[in-house]
Amino acid sequence: MWRRLQSLAGSLRDLGGCTRHNSVAAFTCQNPGGGDSDNSQRALRVDKGGRTMPFQAVRLYIQDHHVVMDNGTVQVTLSKPAGLVTGIRYDGIDNLLEVLNRETNRGYWDLHWNPPGGKGIFDVISGTSFRVVVENDEQVELSFTRMWDSLLEGKYIPLNIDKRFILLRGSSGFYSYAIYKHLQEWPGFDIGETRITFKLRKDMFQYMAIADNRQRLMPLPDDLLPGRCQTLAYPEAVILVNPELPELTGEVDDKYQYSCENKDNQVHGWICFKPLVGFWQITPSDEFRTAGPLKQNLTSHVGPTTLAMFHSSHYAGKDLVLSISPGEPWKKVFGPVFIYLNSASNGEDASFLWEDAKMQMMAEVQSWPYSFPVSEDFQKSEERGNVCGRLLVKDRNISDDYILASGAYVGLAPPGDVGSWQTECKDYQFWTRADENGCFSIKSICTGDYNLYAWVPGFLGDYRFDAIVNIISGCDMDMGDLVYEPPRDGPTLWEIGIPDRSAAEFYIPDPDPKFMNNLYANHPDSMVCGTDMQICTLIQIWFTQLVSVTTEKTGSLLRLSGEKMTVHM
Repeated sequence: MWRRLQSLAGSLRDLGGCTRHNSVAAFTCQNPGGGDSDNSQRALRVDKGGRTMPFQAVRLYIQDHHVVMDNGTVQVTLSKPAGLVTGIRYDGIDNLLEVLNRETNRGYWDLHWNPPGGKGIFDVISGTSFRVVVENDEQVELSFTRMWDSLLEGKYIPLNIDKRFILLRGSSGFYSYAIYKHLQEWPGFDIGETRITFKLRKDMFQYMAIADNRQRLMPLPDDLLPGRCQTLAYPEAVILVNPELPELTGEVDDKYQYSCENKDNQVHGWICFKPLVGFWQITPSDEFRTAGPLKQNLTSHVGPTTLAMFHSSHYAGKDLVLSISPGEPWKKVFGPVFIYLNSASNGEDASFLWEDAKMQMMAEVQSWPYSFPVSEDFQKSEERGNVCGRLLVKDRNISDDYILASGAYVGLAPPGDVGSWQTECKDYQFWTRADENGCFSIKSICTGDYNLYAWVPGFLGDYRFDAIVNIISGCDMDMGDLVYEPPRDGPTLWEIGIPDRSAAEFYIPDPDPKFMNNLYANHPDSMVCGTDMQICTLIQIWFTQLVSVTTEKTGSLLRLSGEKMTVHM
């Protein structure tokens, strides 16, 4: 198994990505972002005997009420003209989506919105017109649009919405993106959430994976029904009292426990054991997500449900509501994201599917921005620009020399106040990590005006480069040395933890066992995931003469002479 995975990794480095198809019992490499120059490569596969064979050309079948994209590996059925995903055929399975659900409740784009000051409205976005954008042997791209006019005021959000679906030759999955457009003369609105939702077959997909150390057999949707669970503080949080899997009895389930920061939320999904099939949602870029790399978003949860989250106000409330005012023109492209399917032979380790999905995620990231989406609103690589530079820290209480901003987060976001990127919801953001010397490089930035923002692990505060950074097509901008001077009133007397926007240095004991999700029992990150509980951490500090104390969990703590002090946190 590991030799095979190592071989896959080598292919990934050479060619950009790997997919496994049971139909030929072979590994085939694909470059998802390849342009016309890669068509010959995408058109070929290698069979079990090492022979090169052609992939089937992409075919499109238009029916009265449905449209079907088929490349011989994946077949995707969408309603017409609504553009709802009603079926995904793969590896001999007629439909990976929940066939017991209505066709309107299987795979769809949705949003939660309200008129200014009005009540919230949940909207499964259904198109009213359909057209074929591209149809050839290499690619099919479909468009499902819903146009707005004043007769729809109060019923639908004042947006023109164009949903796109793409199937490529040789691809073990399909892509989706959407263009949201608000005209200046239209009324305003607020969006609390927009996303893509997929609801999979509950008789097949019961194992969820969102990270190497966050995987488990999940409760069934019926386990959340009255009589099988006890609701806690809010409807999504329950204690399982009579689940289908008896070993889950007494555990807490709560979809918010499976949230993930944007920067780490690149691939998640589900595994079916009989047959061994994986369903994965891959997000190759964070540029279209809102509120920056530390914003937490939902991933997968009981259903089995998989989400591609583009915007949400979860965990922050009204500060992260996307508000468009009357008279304000606005347009944004969300995606593309990739729905990836993989499989393995009976008897193989199911963990292969997760490892393979991570490799495919890396291939998608390396191929960003994609060359194949047809919409002019999605800027291609040659239309974008690049920025590089070096970030230094000036803190004379630590060193007389400039300090290299090792591991700093550096990003371009719309112009605003210091730290405003954390609540920015309307436009695009582009982030990277500086190397050990503080050097950074941000590539493939959409054209427009930005501020450059940063923060440095180990130092308080936020940095903003005050001048506007104007990105034009093809630019390579070297900003040279930038200096951040963190806020400080004097020398540090004592410190608990590290100012790195995480609680990684703190140990928090396991919660009350009766409010426990065993996914997080003895978890290496010592996360608190119980529900309906309060933790009061008691820290006792003895002031003696100034000394430095080193602890295993929190690093250094400086102490001054004086009395004992108790601090509640």
